[in-house]
Amino acid sequence: MKNYAEKYKNELLQNIMPFWEKNSPDQQYGGFFSCLDREGKVFDTDKFMWLQGRQVWTLSMLYNELEANETWKEMAVNGAEFILKHGRDENSDWYFSLDQSGQPLVQPYNIFSDCFASMGLGALYKITGNDEYGNVAYSTFKRILKRQENPKGKYNKSFPGTRPLKSFALPMILSNLSLELEHIVGTPTVDELIDKVVHEVMDVFYQPDTGLIMESVSLDGSFSDSFEGRLVNPGHTIEAMWFMMDIAHRRDDGSLMEKCIDIALRALEFGWDKQQNGILYFKDILNKPPQQLEWDQKLWWVHVEALVCMAKGFAYTGDERCRHWFEKLDAYTFSCFSDPQYGEWFGYLNRQGEPLLTLKGGKWKGCFHVPRGLYKVYESLKTVAIEA
Repeated sequence: MKNYAEKYKNELLQNIMPFWEKNSPDQQYGGFFSCLDREGKVFDTDKFMWLQGRQVWTLSMLYNELEANETWKEMAVNGAEFILKHGRDENSDWYFSLDQSGQPLVQPYNIFSDCFASMGLGALYKITGNDEYGNVAYSTFKRILKRQENPKGKYNKSFPGTRPLKSFALPMILSNLSLELEHIVGTPTVDELIDKVVHEVMDVFYQPDTGLIMESVSLDGSFSDSFEGRLVNPGHTIEAMWFMMDIAHRRDDGSLMEKCIDIALRALEFGWDKQQNGILYFKDILNKPPQQLEWDQKLWWVHVEALVCMAKGFAYTGDERCRHWFEKLDAYTFSCFSDPQYGEWFGYLNRQGEPLLTLKGGKWKGCFHVPRGLYKVYESLKTVAIEA
């Protein structure tokens, strides 16, 4: 058997990070290019705020937890200075996108720009001690909590009151963001918030009759027989379960840990494409036609988050089902997504597992899921012997 921990560490340090170090820094205006073709050439210079924040976090986290690489620290500072100078409106809400020079392009309709700006600046504060980074991370976090009941605000397209639904994405992100910012917001705040988030994720969005988590539910947590209410995103569920596993481990809560593993395994079984392998992007819980035309694509982040979840599940509990799925996912993911010729990973595969686009970064894919996932697998398995 290969040493999985070393395999993932080597992939991170020899394949993934050199690609972003070489190709993403904007030496003229600051910040990062994320729209990179297969070879790493820039094909569009727009800058998406959530990817800027994510890359600041990735670089800072790796510097802090893996290797004190000064290049990573310098890049993170460069990115932080760019977003602090250009990234917010008059209410200190973070724009969705900017042009190359930092002029705003898209209004701050998406609260995830705020989440990842806060997360990135919080991680950078940890390695620099720069108070501005910590203060803006904290104020942004407080603003997120204030906006969480209506995150899109005036940019919400839904007509009020007809079919009120709430989305799984924000409580899922908050479960991880709060832990990432504990050194800034304090343990009492984190403990109070994760109590609420665990309830939302594991009781409200989780549907016991199917064993799955829905992307949207009615305000009271009940099922909504609608396009949005029938939607299952297996990758979201699986990613959320490793967030919940970390909380279960923190609390030494064996019951929560067991429930997390059961839900993650159920999502894998439900989402796995039994004809072509890989995890389907979206499914309708009642097997009605989904509205997402990309429902049968295989996406990079879904598979890397599944690898993290199964690695953590095995490391935390020794559950052999997690080991089995990890090995299955590892074989598929490295054979289909990794690009040893030009570096980094493809993001979008068709149902047959062939690249739909050869880009390595764009509007949605940046320096985040792959490096974070590789590091988390390495971190989880470096002390766990996996024998044949």
